[in-house]
Amino acid sequence: MDRRTFTKAVALGGLGGALATPAIAQSNSNVKWRWVSSFPKNLTISYDACVGFAKRVSELTDGKFQIQLFGPGELVPAFQVLDAVQNGTVETGFTASYFNVGKDPTFGFATAMPFGLNTRQQTAWMMRGGGLQLCNEFYRAYNVNYVPMGHTGAQMGGWFRKEIKSLNDMKGLKMRIGGLTGEIMKRMGVVPQNIPAGDIYPALERGTIDAVEYVGPFDDEQLGLYKVAKYYYYPGWWEGCVQVGNFVNLEKWNELPASYKAAFEVAASEATTLILAGYDAWNGAALRRLVGRGAELRAFPRDMMSEAYGVAFDYYDELAAKNEKFKKIYDNWRAFREDAFLWNRIGEASYDNFVYAEHAKRKR
Repeated sequence: MDRRTFTKAVALGGLGGALATPAIAQSNSNVKWRWVSSFPKNLTISYDACVGFAKRVSELTDGKFQIQLFGPGELVPAFQVLDAVQNGTVETGFTASYFNVGKDPTFGFATAMPFGLNTRQQTAWMMRGGGLQLCNEFYRAYNVNYVPMGHTGAQMGGWFRKEIKSLNDMKGLKMRIGGLTGEIMKRMGVVPQNIPAGDIYPALERGTIDAVEYVGPFDDEQLGLYKVAKYYYYPGWWEGCVQVGNFVNLEKWNELPASYKAAFEVAASEATTLILAGYDAWNGAALRRLVGRGAELRAFPRDMMSEAYGVAFDYYDELAAKNEKFKKIYDNWRAFREDAFLWNRIGEASYDNFVYAEHAKRKR
């Protein structure tokens, strides 16, 4: 099944959607929302899922709830989605919460924390560990409600114009990198840059930046980053999981009939499955193509990662000491992480490590 066939299948409930189309009460009125995205349309995994999401919401409400998607810059710049939703310029926006850590570092938790949770752990924390409730308590001060809608899985460490052999090689590098990692990298001598996806390629090509992290092989190939940087590093220790989602204007959310809210949440859940499935299905083949086109895979030096780990948790402790909102979520997140890591070391990691090693040895 190709990508677009798969997208259509999910948009039509082909993965066994959580709800059949409900009987919408005739009293429910027609609703039309504007939906802005931080991510360009040429990143097809997320864009196709967004198209499917809007179609699914319409289907689940007998066509009464219509959501129109706008790309970055069409109504709102990529990094101003929260502002536009908060002040009611648009009703909802698809973005990464951590684009807003300049307002408050607490925005990092709903997307990714360096050396934090992997994809399954993030989902478990949000849905079963109190994470979503805590995040939405925090978001109320910004007049928005948050509905998760997508995971990328673990990300790559990014594209570098020169080889990184030690921690010293990072010093002075101008690197496009988002979230709380910017401050961590800054403390390690890197000059962080916050650049929207659509501007990354020209910045790297012109030498305005020396390195860039974005997502992983499939999206990075679509952005053409292999054409302007040679060294492709892993792992993206700052993004063991990236969760994206929808900010919804709180007043507009509260005005929705319960059935429309359910349709929105169900469609978002289906899109979450679709987005992660896309990355898991197509990253491997994209990685092979990138290497075939000259990309050189490199692992980050151990000393650099070890230093970053210590810097990250020192930074979190500093934030928790002075920011009560951050501390409230951090305490819950860290306790959940302890139990999640315990289980994953015994169950998931031991299985994965053995199977990967045997596969590499036996080639089958």
